Amino acid sequence: MQGPPFGIGNLAPMFAVVFPGQGSQRPGMGEDLVKNIKEAQDVFDEASEATSLDLKGLCFDSTEEELRKTENAQIALYTCGLAAWSALKATIGADADSFAGHSVGEYAAIVAAGALSIGTGARLVRQRGLIMSVAGKSKHGTMAAVLGLDRDILEQVCQEVTDKGVCVIANDNSPGQLVISGDTDAVHAVSALAGEMGAKRVIPLNVSGAFHSPLMEKPASEMGATLGQTNFAETAQKQQVYTNVTSLPVTDSTQWPELLEKQLMSPVRWTESIQNMVKDGHSVFVECGVGEVLCGLIRRIEKGAQTFKVVDVATLEETAAQMRMVVA
Repeated sequence: MQGPPFGIGNLAPMFAVVFPGQGSQRPGMGEDLVKNIKEAQDVFDEASEATSLDLKGLCFDSTEEELRKTENAQIALYTCGLAAWSALKATIGADADSFAGHSVGEYAAIVAAGALSIGTGARLVRQRGLIMSVAGKSKHGTMAAVLGLDRDILEQVCQEVTDKGVCVIANDNSPGQLVISGDTDAVHAVSALAGEMGAKRVIPLNVSGAFHSPLMEKPASEMGATLGQTNFAETAQKQQVYTNVTSLPVTDSTQWPELLEKQLMSPVRWTESIQNMVKDGHSVFVECGVGEVLCGLIRRIEKGAQTFKVVDVATLEETAAQMRMVVA
């Protein structure tokens, strides 16, 4: 956990809850919370019933290799994220001011804000994972993390390899941490050039497809057909979700089907999302689910931000002790 106790005098800072995306999953995820906190168990039960999956078995007992599969990782992260948030919300007896999620984490954010039920969100995430898994096998592509290179330079490098296929910036995670995605040959070419242009490291990612790139157009359209038939409820004005596609809060829930369809083939604008949240008054961020990847990114984006996590009972109790000071 990072940062001093919340609150300055009688003023309580605005806090946001954020949910991680694919790559954060790990064996045993969520087990401690589910075995000890009823609200966390309830989330697992509702999501399992909605998807006809044994999500406790998937999250608690699967191997790292099994959890890495897109169709498994996404629903596992969604369920663990909401379980952690539900446990924290019940413990502190208060709601967050805003929400955001990285890629698939955005679905958990939408549910947490009240626009979808846990079960409906689970069915959507399960379908998303299956669609993306099939897409990766039918249209090969890959991704790579590029560290220590300016975005403008990396965009220029991507333009220089168009003869080898598509390569775009898929994730703007934080200053100095970008992810590229596209055709395998193009991504390899950009990776090599990025090193020559001064990148500190280029790390190939073990993923099943070119996510958040134009190569996802067909699966995005397929997902869009289901999203278009889904009813998204209006949320409380303060409980807005900052979306990956625009980096801005969504004020009209009827926008979600289009935004979530675009999300599959558009970059995740995480840096801008956090910057906009800070500009709008958020200074405290709680990562719910697995690990603290987003906490690290947020501190790189905004050095003055306070970050906390909820991944098990110990971190729940530590974070709740701080949050009680916020809502007192």
